[in-house]
Amino acid sequence: MKTKSIATLAAASAISLMFVSCKSKQEEVREERLEQKAENLEAGADQLRKDGEKVADMKEEHADAIRKGSENAADATENNADATRKAVEKRADEIEDEADKVREAK
Repeated sequence: MKTKSIATLAAASAISLMFVSCKSKQEEVREERLEQKAENLEAGADQLRKDGEKVADMKEEHADAIRKGSENAADATENNADATRKAVEKRADEIEDEADKVREAK
């Protein structure tokens, strides 16, 4: 009798486990929707990373352009300073030449 109740108990447990482990169609649909939602969220995160990387790259390029622009502006200012020195030196030489002519005219 003991063996019969153990066998009955084991069979009942197995049957109840089968019912519990079987997923209903609704449960499968719900899990599929959740999985799809998770995949969409991951795809959105991947796209966000790609877009963020593009924006960061553009900002770095802009920073490089600013640096280059500042260097170019500095070079242009130095060139302008050199041109000013040359023009002033040339004009000073012209004035000295005039002074020499004045002295020679005495």
